[in-house]
Amino acid sequence: MNLGVNIDHIATLRESRQISEPNPLYALPYLQAAGANQVTIHLREDRRHICEDDVCAILAQSSLPVNIESSLNAEILEFLCAQRPHSITLVPERREEITTEGGLELQANEQRIASALEKIAKAGIVPALFVDPTRENMQKSYELGARKVELHTGHYANVWLMLHGNLSRTRHSIKALQKSREELRSELDTSVWNLHDVAVFAQNLGLHVAAGHGLNAQNVGEVAKIGAIAELNIGHSIIGRAVFVGLKEAIGEILDAINKARGAS
Repeated sequence: MNLGVNIDHIATLRESRQISEPNPLYALPYLQAAGANQVTIHLREDRRHICEDDVCAILAQSSLPVNIESSLNAEILEFLCAQRPHSITLVPERREEITTEGGLELQANEQRIASALEKIAKAGIVPALFVDPTRENMQKSYELGARKVELHTGHYANVWLMLHGNLSRTRHSIKALQKSREELRSELDTSVWNLHDVAVFAQNLGLHVAAGHGLNAQNVGEVAKIGAIAELNIGHSIIGRAVFVGLKEAIGEILDAINKARGAS
């Protein structure tokens, strides 16, 4: 299983002071030394973290494949296709959101998505979609021209947090208080089963299957066990942990958890 490390939040720290550091570019040697397989960044419409200069610098200097997340914004896609990253993953965006809150709505945007995926593929870039884990979304992704899907694991991560985590500062605390541990355990098991079922379905269609959102060293195991998932993209938890132990160690902790779940020696 490959690990893509999302380094957006290094740029978030930089932008909080509107200065030049920390520079996400300087994360690249740490990612490679730690054993990461991919760099992931998101060029948002509001440029709240990664900007065009970051994209150009990272693509010029990364020895790892670069996956860039993007909305359907035509101007951004034109710029990204000209830069030729390894893959472009289309994601939903809302200006007021704190982070991506769900998968791309495929039915409501079929023509725009199909056109964007075609443009990406013609540029020699792997076209990918970030979607909620349903069989219907996998079938539609394939029909629209995606070669890769990333399953949104937010529901799984939220239920895991409600069952195991400290809820004092999360928006899920009220919901958790209304459910018994047995109900939460059942909901978590159902979420894992669904991720497995959908991943296998997508794999059988010929899609490369990735997953991500809300994953950390504590909860990644159940997702990592799913053999049909070939790639995980993890960012916030790695950068947050790196504040205390360093980036290489934080990536190593995630990789150890993945390898343990997959039964690697």
